[in-house]
Amino acid sequence: MHARLIAVLVIAVFLPGAAQAAALDGATLSWLWELPFVGILLTIAFAPLVIRRAWHHHYGKFAFVWAALTLVPLAALRGVDTAISALAHALLGDYLGFIAILFTLYVVAGGIVVSGTVRGTPLVNALTLLFGTLIASVVGTTGAAMILIRPLIRANAARLHNVHVVVFFIFLVGNIGGALSPLGDPPLFIGFLNGVDFFWPAKNLWQPTAFVAGCVLAIFVAVDVWFFRQDRRVALVGEANAPIRLHGLVNLALLAIIIGAVIVSALWKPGVTFTVYGTALPLQDLLRDTVLFATALASLWLTPDEHREANGFSWEPILEVAILFAGIFVCAVPILAMLDAGHAGAFAWLLTAVTAQDGSPHVVAYFWLTGVLSAILDNAPTYLVFFQLAGGNATELMGPLAPALAAISMGAVYMGALTYIGNAPNFMIYAIASERGIKMPSFFGYMAWSIVALTPVFAALTYLFVLVR
Repeated sequence: MHARLIAVLVIAVFLPGAAQAAALDGATLSWLWELPFVGILLTIAFAPLVIRRAWHHHYGKFAFVWAALTLVPLAALRGVDTAISALAHALLGDYLGFIAILFTLYVVAGGIVVSGTVRGTPLVNALTLLFGTLIASVVGTTGAAMILIRPLIRANAARLHNVHVVVFFIFLVGNIGGALSPLGDPPLFIGFLNGVDFFWPAKNLWQPTAFVAGCVLAIFVAVDVWFFRQDRRVALVGEANAPIRLHGLVNLALLAIIIGAVIVSALWKPGVTFTVYGTALPLQDLLRDTVLFATALASLWLTPDEHREANGFSWEPILEVAILFAGIFVCAVPILAMLDAGHAGAFAWLLTAVTAQDGSPHVVAYFWLTGVLSAILDNAPTYLVFFQLAGGNATELMGPLAPALAAISMGAVYMGALTYIGNAPNFMIYAIASERGIKMPSFFGYMAWSIVALTPVFAALTYLFVLVR
């Protein structure tokens, strides 16, 4: 099924003479075009709970159906040319760069093995979460999570209460720590693909990120100390110490190549662009993605198989993310077109909600709307939606509209931690922890943890950092 779907998409996009680029006028689209986008995201949220076994075996079919419900009516009502042009833009303009960085970080980090263990004390756990938070913007939230989650699970395996350790790991390492670079979190990489400077997040978000991470880490320490004391009343908690060793060091060099490829693509502007059915593909972006995929292949070739086996590495988590996000990006095509239409489109009401009476951006509304919808709809496409809503011009958003871009970035990255579907690494961490025997909370059980622990921090952030911008 997946092979046939890929073949159809490749033929549709690259077959010479199949179609000519045709623009999709968002001003002529009604709210009904939103339904496939809403449908695929609700399916991702609830299908694993309601039809768990069917979802595990057929999630690709669900994604295909929702994507087809977007493209087939588009072809029937607006023309085949328009549908193929929209598909090319979604897959080549937005999705290709997104999945290239996510896939490469997953593969390369999966080859780095941290062997040995220490007791899962509050100090050890806090230092592990702090280290993961610090490196997440360098190796990506996906990379940091894949490197540290298994050693952290081993360290806390003997504890009676260890669910909270993984939950806060998702908060900090899987989300908040990735706020300082395009490598860190998918939404920021989407911004980078749309022209935001590579170093802009680090320069503008380091203070609020330090505040949020510090507060959440302090809450974790308090919770972990309480549970640790409960555990010690009935058992010796944590495994015996064993020397910590790092294997697969060649992957550290490959991580440096990934970072270099992304930075070079941001600084090198040869001015050469290829156009595929109306979608502009700059040469530097194509070369960057080529280097990224080649780096992943090099990791597979250079890393001994036993290292990935020791990590419990499998293709299923990244395959699920790749397929589901392909569907999401396709279903988002009409949404983005309507947003591009501004006040003439169906999202005029949303534009009004994020615009103050004097015409300036309402930064608090941008922060909370981006954040809440990121938790429900996944933060990468949500970031793109609000980026376009704020004008979509990276130069202006880094200049006079910088407070709006900061609010969008913080909302998407930080609040992606509110649900399992808020950010791509959340899925992977949950799957690994469940596989290792940790009884992770349900979708709504996890939300109970996140609402209690995170919303007070976000409220304080709004007062201290968002309002003053």
